[in-house]
Formats: sequence, structure tokens, C-alpha cells
Amino acid sequence: MTEFATTTRLRTPAGTWWLLGSLYTTQFLALGFLSVALVALLQEQGASMSRVSLIYLLGTVWAFKLLWAPLLDHFGWTRLGHYRGWLLLTQAGLVLAPLAMMALDPVVDFPAVYALAVLVAVLSATQDVATDAIACRTLPETERGLGNGIQTAGGLLGNLLGGGVLVMAYPSIGWSACMGWLAAGTAVSLAQLAWLSEPGQRLTPLAARTLYGRLRTFWPDAGGIGWLFVLLLFPFASGLAYGLVTPLLVASGWGMERIGLVTNVAGSLLSAGSALAAGWLLPRWGRRRALVMAAAINLFGSAALLAPWAGWGGVGGSDAALTLAVCLYFLCYTPLHVVLATLMMDRVHPASAGTDYSLQFSVFMLSSMGSATLAPLLTDALGMRDTLLVGAVAALASVVLAWRPRLSTPPAPATAPTPARPS
Repeated sequence: MTEFATTTRLRTPAGTWWLLGSLYTTQFLALGFLSVALVALLQEQGASMSRVSLIYLLGTVWAFKLLWAPLLDHFGWTRLGHYRGWLLLTQAGLVLAPLAMMALDPVVDFPAVYALAVLVAVLSATQDVATDAIACRTLPETERGLGNGIQTAGGLLGNLLGGGVLVMAYPSIGWSACMGWLAAGTAVSLAQLAWLSEPGQRLTPLAARTLYGRLRTFWPDAGGIGWLFVLLLFPFASGLAYGLVTPLLVASGWGMERIGLVTNVAGSLLSAGSALAAGWLLPRWGRRRALVMAAAINLFGSAALLAPWAGWGGVGGSDAALTLAVCLYFLCYTPLHVVLATLMMDRVHPASAGTDYSLQFSVFMLSSMGSATLAPLLTDALGMRDTLLVGAVAALASVVLAWRPRLSTPPAPATAPTPARPS
């Protein structure tokens, strides 16, 4: 496959871009709010840490979406559109769930609220599978970079609005009003779906058994163990650094309010901006150059967090320099996410788009979340500086590996899995 030519005119209609951005944003609105607000409310009421820990389990639902992604590829609606039907169903559920929570007290009625929160997590993960499948089948190769830039930026914006802005408004407007705003914001995407038209070619559903078999047969088609290793190594460095951002700032004497402002607000905005920029530049640079540049930028961002040990911030240093280092990290880690997501999209088959993409993204997410979880444990054993050095070495290895031409050029499409009779 040759590098993609520079394009200045988008083939995908503007309405589709707005819809994708809206879907990727609203899938995180309610989940972002509940993940932050419920923790704060339970802690204020003196709830046990075992109950508080239940909230953190909500985010792990996304790591398991590959288990039901094949069902979305297999079952569909002819009249509504195969994946459009799933989007209508999940988006409607994401509107109704907050409305159902309006009359509940988040502390007194915690079991019911938590059950609905789990439903929100499942619906948002399922909506993401369908949205990714639509994007894979709709966007031409030259526009997938921009599509994944919008995907990343939309998720960050949804978290910022739900887990940031609305959480800050909660003391003034209360629980019921917050639920109303979440439902209203999510309903915007539901209304936009009325104008969605799936790609013209009719999708012939594969047998469920064939689709679940893709969890095993996909990797040889995608590049084998080498591509699997890439999805494990590349996000490891940024995940390790992410797990140490807050501990680093706490150790430097920062208060939680200031940490939240820099990481949740400034960090999210910088990450969203760099994601959109990476998506715009990708077709102009080509896959290989973009992958090398994104890996190098990620190395720079991971290394920036070593600033306190170079005398540029923290104890005895400048807090402004430490702020700059953290902002550089958030600015530098999302381009690699965008490029890798685009390469994942290049490797999917239209008949198993949801399964293929979810499988790759779950591996990526497992490495990122796993390294962030591992970071404090490594810090106990090695110290914070040496743990960050481990991440920097992993980022450097990613830069070296990114030079391999085969990574940015997916293998020739394999023969499509044979459709079986509908089950």
C-alpha cells in the first residue's frame, strides 16, 4: 500500500463528521459524571472504601466490550440500518438512564443508582462498538486519521463536560438537575441519528460462531505477533507516566484543586487539541511518518515528567516549570493514540468491523490501564524517577520500532470470513 495522498477536500459529508463527534462525546457524558460524582458523594457521607471502590469498577466494563462486539456484527436491523439500529437503542438507553435516576437519592438509593450506573457503562461501551464500526465502514482511508482525532477529542470533551463542568455545577444545581442535563446532552446525538445513512453496500451478517472465531483468527491477518506486540508496547509508556502524574504533583506539595485544574481541565483541552491536529496531519504526512513522529512526541512527553529530578520543578524548583512539564505530557500522548487507532481501522474487515476494532482496542486499553495500575507498585520498588525512566525506555523502544515499514502498512486483506446462514 502506498502512502496516502494529501487531501484538502473531505469526501465524508459534514453531517457525518458532526454525528461522529457528537456520539464520541456523549458516550462519556453520564459515565464521566457518575465516576467522579458518586465517589465524592459517598466519601462525603462516610461510606466504606469497599463501596467507593465499586464506582471504579464502572470503567473496567469497556475493557470487556470485545466479548459482545461479535453480537453487534451478527445481529442487526435491515430497515433501520445494521449498526444504526444499535446506535438508536444504546443512545436511547443513555438518555433514559439519567432520567430514571432523577427521582433517586444517590446515597440513600445507592443500590438502584449503582445498577443504573452499570447499565450506563454497558450501554456506552456498546454504543462505542457500533460507532467504531460505522466509522470503519464509512470513512475512506484518507479520512480515518481525522476520524480518530475526533474520536479521541470527543472522548476527552465528554469526560471534561460530564466529569468536570457538571461535577463543579452539582453543589449549585443538585442531583436531579444534573441528571436532566445529562439526558438532554445525550439526546442531541439521538436526534442526529435520524439523518444517518449507513454505507450503500449491504452488510451480510456473519455467523456468530465465525465472528467469535475472529478473536483468534484476526491476528494472522493483521500482522501476527508483531502487531499484537505494538499494541502492548506503544501505550505502555504513556500509561505508566499517566499513573504517576497525580502522585508526582502531590509529592511536590500541590493541592487537589490545583491538580484537578491542571490535569482535568488544561490537560483535557491540550490532549483534545493535539488529537485533532494529529488527525488533520496524518493524511498529509502519510502513515509511516505520522507513526514515527507520534512515537517521538510521546517519548518527549514521557521524558518531560522527569523535570523534578533535573531541578526544573518540585521541591526547590519552579512550580511553573512542573506545570509546563505536566501540560507537555498531556499535549504529547494523544497523537500516538490517534495514529494507532487509525492503523487499527486499516486492519478491520467490513463484515466484522465491530469485532476486529474492539479486539485491537481492548489490547491497547489493557496495556494502557495495566501500566497505569502498575506504576504505583513499581514506584514502591524502584522509586518514582526510575519508574519514569522505565516508561521513557519503553517510549524510546516504540520510536525505534515505528521505523519498520510493515507497521504502517497493513497486510493485504485476507479472504473474508465466509457468511453462514443467519442464526
